[in-house]
Amino acid sequence: MLRLLVDTSVWLDLARLRDGQKWIVPIRVLIHQGELQLLVPPVLLDEFRRNRTRIEESMTGSVAQRFRLLRRDIVDYGGEDRAEALEWLDALAHHVPLIGAMTTRNFREILELLEQGQELMPGPEQYAAVVQRGLDKRAPLHRHKNSVADALLIEQYNAAINAGDLAGDRYGFVTSNHEDFSVISGDRRQPHGDIAEIFTGDGSDYYLGFEGLIEALRLHFAEEFEELVEESDFTEEPRRLDEILQAEQEYFDLVWFGRHLVFALRDRAKELRRDLTDEESEALINERLDAEREKRPHVRINEDDFEWGMWNGKLSALRWVLGSEWDFLDT
Repeated sequence: MLRLLVDTSVWLDLARLRDGQKWIVPIRVLIHQGELQLLVPPVLLDEFRRNRTRIEESMTGSVAQRFRLLRRDIVDYGGEDRAEALEWLDALAHHVPLIGAMTTRNFREILELLEQGQELMPGPEQYAAVVQRGLDKRAPLHRHKNSVADALLIEQYNAAINAGDLAGDRYGFVTSNHEDFSVISGDRRQPHGDIAEIFTGDGSDYYLGFEGLIEALRLHFAEEFEELVEESDFTEEPRRLDEILQAEQEYFDLVWFGRHLVFALRDRAKELRRDLTDEESEALINERLDAEREKRPHVRINEDDFEWGMWNGKLSALRWVLGSEWDFLDT
């Protein structure tokens, strides 16, 4: 088994990625299969939760700000096609809340992974080791800043290694905090000399950043991980507002026409004061279809009750996205 302690900063970097699901899904599968375990100190979990709102707001806010600046530039410097460009941009701006929702999904699923991980509760020995590191000014307490939480992370990781089975399992510490944990004035992918003894290469490894997390998974799981990534390599792009409106209009027309035919057949039967024959019903339907298709070529008759239900369900869902209540099917 591969056991990883992944620093908060790395999880936050993963949560920001638009294609985060490409990596989150394989990690979840490996955990479910019992091949990967996350080592999760409480301080790491608390820090991740604390940063969630800030990161989500910053991502959505930065996208919204770019839209505002671009819109202002088009208004100030746009040419003859200014109106068309503004219409396109306003439709694209519909993505902003959806981008925030996708980020929320990444955060939620990462949080679930962390909550299911192996909790590492610090004991007196780890607290004492942190104090000693501070007195000796050893990394990550070698700089003039409060890095006590980081020191506690590395001590808990060290304790997990000492209590584990290095012969059967492999351990990894993953962080993007190179200033506190990496070697000074050298290859940042190497640990600082003060913590180098923890990473002997014989069952315990040091990895830097999100790229280091992926490297650890690739080295340990090889083709299995690559196959999982390939299966999960999809990006769900939000629909533009004009696409949603177009689809809503299409299913409105289909549902409206289906109801129109019902009323038309009923009214013709009332005129004749008898039930219509199959030939009469078919002739009336074709007549109305030909007339309607001149304006709406996509209009047709539903093949069965299942398709009729699907049309109504899609219309309801699209209207809900646009702000209506569920099951609003007036035509």
